Amino acid sequence: MFIQVIAVGKLKEKFLVQGIAEYAKRLGPYVKFQVLEVPDEKAPETMSEAEVLQVKAREGERILGLVKSDAHVIALEVGGELWSSEELAGCLDRLGTYGTSHVVFVIGGSHGLADAVISRAQQRLSFGRMTLPHQLMRLVLVEQIYRAVKINRGEPYHK
Repeated sequence: MFIQVIAVGKLKEKFLVQGIAEYAKRLGPYVKFQVLEVPDEKAPETMSEAEVLQVKAREGERILGLVKSDAHVIALEVGGELWSSEELAGCLDRLGTYGTSHVVFVIGGSHGLADAVISRAQQRLSFGRMTLPHQLMRLVLVEQIYRAVKINRGEPYHK
């Protein structure tokens, strides 16, 4: 299975980079794993709704430019479905067995994802109603992917 995370913006915090690198290393024996970053759109602190849509659209074009046509896309979005770790594991297991072996998780920038990206996604996933920094979300997602892989293999870690 090939799992990618496509995220907007460059990670700056060393502890997040190290955490993601650790989980990526742990995933190595089980799946091909890759994190891709697309540049965030430079924008002023305060913007009109139209300007926000433009920023999201430009970031969305960059994201979609990296998504292969055969990929199963899961967009991380506030309005998405709430899954347990076991449900994520089940989803990945079903995709690997019956669907596609290429799964892409997409994390938007600080303004969220463009409608075009959400439309391309086969599934929308939410990690809850709390607001988390999109950069921290990368670490949480990669940890959950690792947890899901361990659950599917029946190996200890997830308890």
